[in-house]
Amino acid sequence: MLEKARFIYSHYINGIASYIDGIASIELLFQIGVPLTILTTFLILRRVFTNYIFGLLLRISSKTKSSLDNHLITAFEKPFRFFFVLLGLYLSLLYLPLSSQYDLFLSRFFRSSLIIIISTGFYNFFGSHTALGEDLKNIFGIHLERILLPFFSNILKALTVVITLSIIAQEWNYDINSLIAGLGLGGLAFALAAKDTVSNIFGGIVIITDKPFSIGDWILTSSVEGIVEDINFRSTKIRTFAQALVTVPNATLANEPITNWTRMGTRRITFNLGVTYNTSREKLEKCIAAIRTMLENHSEIHQDTIFVRFNSFGESSLDIFLYFFTKTTVWGEYLRVKEDINFRIMNILEDNQVSVAFPSNSIYFETSLEAKQTRE
Repeated sequence: MLEKARFIYSHYINGIASYIDGIASIELLFQIGVPLTILTTFLILRRVFTNYIFGLLLRISSKTKSSLDNHLITAFEKPFRFFFVLLGLYLSLLYLPLSSQYDLFLSRFFRSSLIIIISTGFYNFFGSHTALGEDLKNIFGIHLERILLPFFSNILKALTVVITLSIIAQEWNYDINSLIAGLGLGGLAFALAAKDTVSNIFGGIVIITDKPFSIGDWILTSSVEGIVEDINFRSTKIRTFAQALVTVPNATLANEPITNWTRMGTRRITFNLGVTYNTSREKLEKCIAAIRTMLENHSEIHQDTIFVRFNSFGESSLDIFLYFFTKTTVWGEYLRVKEDINFRIMNILEDNQVSVAFPSNSIYFETSLEAKQTRE
């Protein structure tokens, strides 16, 4: 009887232990299964939610006049997809019975990741500098040169990275004051070592913002003359008329007087026309009047400034001063107009039987050669 009671008691105890083990296994399975279910759900619904939300936002932004909001939404699309994964991972880990220390670490990790996601979106947005340049011009009327767009884009991207790192460092209780001081000393040392490079960069910024010339312009400086082929932040490349490529540092070019021949409104022609001294006053006046009338009626001569005057008594000629401007500034067209003017002046001189003088010297004898030979 006693052995039977012991058997029943032992069987009862084992049953209770098995029941407790079963409950523990179910609880453990539940604790593991729920976080996995949460994470799997977010992974499955990530694509659905992002496609739906961003599709809706893009449809709304497409109705606006600016494309700035379209680029902003596109820049945040990929970071937002990762946000769903991060949120699912955070909620699944938060469900686990972790210690307070791990909970604090998890909370900091989630906030830091969220900051990185937001910063990545702005980083992508600042990277689309071409679209930003068009939007600034269309919306705000701000026109930036093409070369400035990537420069300002890189500056904004660098600022985004620096601000992100500083916020994350503060999130993890790191003292960034010493880091900032170190960066300041390092930046000072770098600036001293790269003084010429920095001066060229700022010279390039001055040239690009002030715009004394553009690519394709014909310029003249104290050091070089030619056609501008390229402008960057370190130097400017100029193709001379001898087809040589000259690279001028921007710091040098920014401190030189620059003559931009391409931006002339008109192109000047001026010279002295010398006629022989045996030309009578009447013929000289007729030639001057005819030349002036020809210039005033010429369709390719600018009419605001035309001077044709008997200027001086030269050493071997009577000098007529001509000063006028062509409407075209193109070199080839300018030469064609100048040639046409020269031919017309020749016709006027021929019609009035006036000869062009050439440099000569006249020798006068007090006694003629014939009289001297007679005496001899």
